[in-house]
Amino acid sequence: MTRQKVKVLKLVRKLILITFGAIITGFALGSFLSPNDIIDGGVIGVSMILSNAFKLNLGLLIMILNLPFILMAWKKMGTRFVILTAYANIVLALATNFFHDIHATNDLLLATVFGGIILGVGVGTILKSEASLDGTEMLSLIVSRRFGFSVGEFILFINVFIYAVAGLVFGWESAMYSVMTYFIGSKVIDSVMEGFNSSKSVRVISDKSAQIGEALIEKLDISVTYLQGIGGYSGLNKELIYCVISRIELPKMLDIVKEIDERAFVSVVDVHEVYGGSFKKH
Repeated sequence: MTRQKVKVLKLVRKLILITFGAIITGFALGSFLSPNDIIDGGVIGVSMILSNAFKLNLGLLIMILNLPFILMAWKKMGTRFVILTAYANIVLALATNFFHDIHATNDLLLATVFGGIILGVGVGTILKSEASLDGTEMLSLIVSRRFGFSVGEFILFINVFIYAVAGLVFGWESAMYSVMTYFIGSKVIDSVMEGFNSSKSVRVISDKSAQIGEALIEKLDISVTYLQGIGGYSGLNKELIYCVISRIELPKMLDIVKEIDERAFVSVVDVHEVYGGSFKKH
């Protein structure tokens, strides 16, 4: 397969995922959140407040309010990001309007939980496909560099203001449900972005590194890499073992290490994505 065909297939895959993400995000907004006066954060949240206050079309508002931020991101994020983001917003606008009169539930707790979960899956899918639905994130990149705020601090400040306004418009109980939705949605977005089956990056420091490495290769059928280091206190040369394993294999690996060297130092770090190579030995 030629490189050009591979690029086209990747683009088609992204468009399919963005379409899916935008549709289910529109479903969450139109069928769960908006009918129950529960809002999301960022530009979508502002659009929901304005739509309720002035009886304006929610889908159209989201698209119009995001447009300046999409254009603003042209130089920072590149043409492909802008085109994919514009496409995502168009599909979201159409989906939100389509689902607007289809109310899934009138129970506020159900709307909060399931609306947040569905919203998180949709937004996370779009973000993972290198697009965005919310101009707040694009604006935060520019503001953080110019005024010294972190991206997280700026988004938090904006959302606190939005939920305060939502409390005045919809009532404070509705605002509290909205904060719950935002929290649930953000956790689901993280899960979608990072993957549910995160692997573990493991480093082992031991005087018996060769024995441990051989045992890991033999018993777990994984590939290991030996790294050279120097002990900060002793000044002696140390050989470190580095490997990436699934979290299911981690307990067994720790048992193997302890059997050989109870004093071994083991460091474990979450790895959400791995590219190239193989977990298994060759």
